[in-house]
Amino acid sequence: MSLAACHSGPSAAERPTIWAVAIHGGAGTLDKQASPDKRGEYELALTQTLAYAKDHLARGEAAIDVCEAVVRMLEDDPHFNAGKGAVFNEKGEHELDASIMDGSTLRCGAVAGVRTVRHPISLARLVMEKTRHVLLAGDGAELFADGQKVERVDNRWFDTEARRQLLDEVLQERARTGALLPPDPRQTYGTVGCVVMDMHGHLAAATSTGGLTGKRWGRVGDSPLIGAGNYADAWAAVSCTGTGEQFIRHAVGRSLTARLQFGGQTLDQAARAIVFDTLQKDDGGLIAVDRHGNLAAVFNSQGMYRALADSAGRFTVRIFED
Repeated sequence: MSLAACHSGPSAAERPTIWAVAIHGGAGTLDKQASPDKRGEYELALTQTLAYAKDHLARGEAAIDVCEAVVRMLEDDPHFNAGKGAVFNEKGEHELDASIMDGSTLRCGAVAGVRTVRHPISLARLVMEKTRHVLLAGDGAELFADGQKVERVDNRWFDTEARRQLLDEVLQERARTGALLPPDPRQTYGTVGCVVMDMHGHLAAATSTGGLTGKRWGRVGDSPLIGAGNYADAWAAVSCTGTGEQFIRHAVGRSLTARLQFGGQTLDQAARAIVFDTLQKDDGGLIAVDRHGNLAAVFNSQGMYRALADSAGRFTVRIFED
């Protein structure tokens, strides 16, 4: 049996005529005691991106296109740790990671440590479509971008004052204690992502991040690693957010779809088993959609910015458990 047959999924006759989408803005959320106005800013941002995804999926647009477009919107929103609003590394600079995957073909692309690309998710898609490779990093990714029609910006374009203050706090704590990671787990992660099943039954996933505040040595987390922080096949599409090293160790993205493919679990069963039994408390969470249009948004942190919609009328935006 060919690889394509192994991953072909349902036949054309079996494909649903429904759509479903989930979006996340990271498991590193604002405090529950934040003002209603501040909380409303995040809810509005998620609502706008979800409305965009809903409208375009209802028109029959492809999963991979909607995933990219939604993540581009989040990369331009300074509320989230991706693109504009990305966290600073230890040197006070930005290094951005992203990946995208088409579940119907297993084609995928990723970039890590890019510094001047306004929309890393679009460069990741170009890696998928224009090269034979999956992941380009650092200077190589920047050189690849030189030959592509992607918008470039100065690294300082990604700056925000809130992220600068967070870096100062992390560096002060590091100087005092020697700890590489800040004591508040909400400061250690932040990502954006989108998973989609379109009207053709195709699945796709996209994830983008600025990484960890104060990160060192060219650290790369799970977001650009296919099978870890981002994955899509004929069974499900997954985008993760949290302590990247843990998602890498457990290959969370592919592990979830494998539980459906080989273990006979439902999407909810698989997501909960991974988040609550495999990962540790405060490691983060994930969003996922399976080939039947079922959605999951599961986390073990204080909260996770998330938004879910489907063709049955669901339209939900949440930050915490409420």
